[in-house]
Amino acid sequence: MGSEATEPRWLTADELETWKTLQLMMALLTGALGEQLQRDSNLSFLEYYVLAGLSDQPDHTMRLSQLAILANSELSRLSHLMRRLENRGLVRREPDPEDGRFTNAILTAEGYAELVKAAPGHVELVRQLVFDPLTETDRRALQKALTKLLPGLLGDC
Repeated sequence: MGSEATEPRWLTADELETWKTLQLMMALLTGALGEQLQRDSNLSFLEYYVLAGLSDQPDHTMRLSQLAILANSELSRLSHLMRRLENRGLVRREPDPEDGRFTNAILTAEGYAELVKAAPGHVELVRQLVFDPLTETDRRALQKALTKLLPGLLGDC
């Protein structure tokens, strides 16, 4: 069996610089947004996005398994997060009435109120850090590029 070793497709200097910039931007952006949310709203970055994800759903309800995909989190990690949010009265968990094998996460009125209070400061920082520095042409190009990258990351989701 003669399998030839294939040479890796190394990044060009320009691609490597773009990759390093993207890595740094993702880390710094997530950190800055998380710091703002924690400081102003006592919510972590993940907590905010779980609440926001639930707020976008009909009846503010979603199966935990689907929420784990949305949050890019393992079910066990999400379960710990949900427990913390439940203890604060922001969400509740109930068996799925359509299929009791599943558990639904439900955004409470208190959770929705916290999200509504947190959103303006969060959105303002997103605007300042991501959109304000870009021209309209830049924003369209960024959207186009991200839309091309997303299918490879979503896989079978």
